[in-house]
Amino acid sequence: MHENPNDHQNPHDHSPAHADGDPYRSNPAYAAPPVYGSFPTYGAPQPDPGATAPFGTTPAATAATPPAPTPRHRSGTPVLVAVLAAGLIGGGLGAGGVALLDHRDSTPAALTSVPSSPRTVDASPGSVTYAAKVASKSTADIAVSGAQGTAVGSGIILTADGYTLTNNHVVSGVGDGGRIQVTLPDGSTHAATVTGVAPSYDLAVIKVSGVSNLTPATLGQSNGLQVGQQVVAVGSPENLSNTVTSGIISALSRTVTAGDESGSQVAVYNGLQTDTPINPGNSGGPLVNLQGQVVGVNSAVDTGQASSGGVQAFGLGFSIPVDTAKRVAEQLMQDGTATKPVLGVSGSLSQATNASQTSVNGARVGSVSADGAAARAGLRAGDVITAIDGSPISNYADLMAQVLRHQPGQQIPITVTDTSGKSEKLTVTLGSAKDDATTTVSTQSAPSQQGSPDQGSPQQDSPFGGLDPFGQ
Repeated sequence: MHENPNDHQNPHDHSPAHADGDPYRSNPAYAAPPVYGSFPTYGAPQPDPGATAPFGTTPAATAATPPAPTPRHRSGTPVLVAVLAAGLIGGGLGAGGVALLDHRDSTPAALTSVPSSPRTVDASPGSVTYAAKVASKSTADIAVSGAQGTAVGSGIILTADGYTLTNNHVVSGVGDGGRIQVTLPDGSTHAATVTGVAPSYDLAVIKVSGVSNLTPATLGQSNGLQVGQQVVAVGSPENLSNTVTSGIISALSRTVTAGDESGSQVAVYNGLQTDTPINPGNSGGPLVNLQGQVVGVNSAVDTGQASSGGVQAFGLGFSIPVDTAKRVAEQLMQDGTATKPVLGVSGSLSQATNASQTSVNGARVGSVSADGAAARAGLRAGDVITAIDGSPISNYADLMAQVLRHQPGQQIPITVTDTSGKSEKLTVTLGSAKDDATTTVSTQSAPSQQGSPDQGSPQQDSPFGGLDPFGQ
């Protein structure tokens, strides 16, 4: 066997690779440093003795120095590739790799942080951040203590002197001896009293005592909302003040029904559907667009069969359209009462669409009030109302909800099918009634009058037929 001359160190070689401080030479556990191009296996050329010296050494030194010893380990080419890749990804990570091999004591580098750029968060109009900031300045927390305990909800500040809009079911438990405490955006707490309620719309106005210079909410319009439009909700779910959630408008003009404990009556109103998370304590708080304008009053969420041990439903929240809420709030602030439109018919959810059991889909009229709006328009008992103002009607609850979308005295077109199957369009001028009781629909065969006193208005333990009012 011939001895390889490269196995012996050249005594005249004083390159750094042979210095005592070199980690490869001082610690036998480390392999010798790679010599790039020493293995033809990877296609690298063999060293040329006459070539220019690498890494900046002078030609004279190269000529006097024998070839570097050939390391007895795998080629360094993969190591080079790995270091380059890490350097590209980590920004100089290759240098850190050398430090990892150096066990000498060193001072740890100080940690630094980079301040966020003002442009990192979009707080301009049209952003969720902007909408949240605007709405939070006009959102109050409401706590109502009464004989049944304490109810918690939210409110929308309407005026600088303390008029605040909320849900009727938030304040309905105040009763005799109860009290309302409102926490304003600045953290101060104040007493409040009920100015007026509108049960059919689940709305109420309260007056906060001893305040001034509050920031009133900016009211938008709900009639121009689009499905898919981004919205933001602000409220105090589970007593967590100024909680902000965001989502979209999922549907317009939904029929919201609330059942009483007996199941014989359901309360009805019209609402906006949203997937914006709303939870107990959000009731009465604002649903705003990305300009921070109020487009709805949060009222209920679909819980599926959660109240009876079933599956929880998510992303099904409901808000009262601001166009309706604005009209009602103005009336309540003026004289403490509000009006609602009346069609002047009665019916129930259990009644067939018509006597012949045909496939006509709509709300069958059980009876017509004498001299009422429907009678004046020519409706008769047994007629099936299939559409109101272009909106299709599938049952009697839909009929009542669509009527509540409009204002007293407004003229609206309706489509009806009589008992012979003939369809015609009529124009109805809606009547008016004081809103002192929830609009209800009977689930039994006996017809129920629109606007009859409600014995099961939405309370803390009254599931909305899968819907729970929040704030109780």
